[in-house]
Amino acid sequence: MDETVGKLRVVYMGTPDFAATILDRVSQWDGAEVVGVYTQPDRPCGRGQVCKPSAVKMLALEKGYDIYQPLNFKDDADVEELAALKPDVLLVAAYGLILPQRVLDIATHGAINVHASLLPKYRGAAPIQRSIMNCDPVTGITIMQMEKGLDSGPILLQRALAIGIDDTAGTLHDELAVLGGELLVEALQKLVVGDLHPKVQDHERSTHAAKLTKAEGLLDWSKTAVELHAHLRGISPWPGGYFVLERAGKKSVRVAIEPGTIGPALEGEVAPGTVLGLQDDAIAIATADRVYLVRKLRPANKKVMDAKAFACGYLAQCEDATCSGEGLC
Repeated sequence: MDETVGKLRVVYMGTPDFAATILDRVSQWDGAEVVGVYTQPDRPCGRGQVCKPSAVKMLALEKGYDIYQPLNFKDDADVEELAALKPDVLLVAAYGLILPQRVLDIATHGAINVHASLLPKYRGAAPIQRSIMNCDPVTGITIMQMEKGLDSGPILLQRALAIGIDDTAGTLHDELAVLGGELLVEALQKLVVGDLHPKVQDHERSTHAAKLTKAEGLLDWSKTAVELHAHLRGISPWPGGYFVLERAGKKSVRVAIEPGTIGPALEGEVAPGTVLGLQDDAIAIATADRVYLVRKLRPANKKVMDAKAFACGYLAQCEDATCSGEGLC
């Protein structure tokens, strides 16, 4: 007996870790037959510019799926190759390529996308990061029927996820990937029994989540502590936050920091960005309203160090007499 009879013929399209987590969940659902996996071409990575396969390609190789890596779908041969797979549905998650209408129309049930926000809010490249940076209390996953516009297609399913005070773009990314896989399988189960009910988005309520830039790593201490904390968490792990430490008689130092904690209210008038020194085993820095406490710092060309080592080497606040000079404790 052919075990694939009655299963959905699925073509999966995705590239990074987020998409690989979702593919892994789809592969565990016995209602689908993955007949092909599409991912972006291997690209040079790192100083050696060695071509590195995507996370989706690595997983597809492990599972023995047929892999396709077209540069785009401008070539008729690539479109015909996809059509020859006779997919019932295209599943798309962080693929990184714009799919033309003739590709969206290939599958019987079209293309279904997994998007990491509660659409119509945060259409675009960085919904996870922007939701944190804007101090949102909640985000979520949207399963959407794809159309030509950017993340503008009808909503099939949605599920919310609370954003914790210490969530970073990295931690929230991982939670949403798992949730995305679960919700996509739920949507496919509903598709099989004809229980999906598309809901047109309210386009007037849409917002755009622009791609992050390296420039956003420079921290603005004139923000409130809550806003600063949210911004830093949203840019962690990439591009990461940093400030420039100015020292009398010495060169300024670029210092990368990891998200810290919000401290007590400032006493008196203190200029935002003032490094106040060591407090509660953390480096205290003034924001617009409160102290921000940082416990992990990395000066340029140095390793990550704790607050005590940083205070000794860069602020001349040494508890140990053997501690001296540029973070050497």
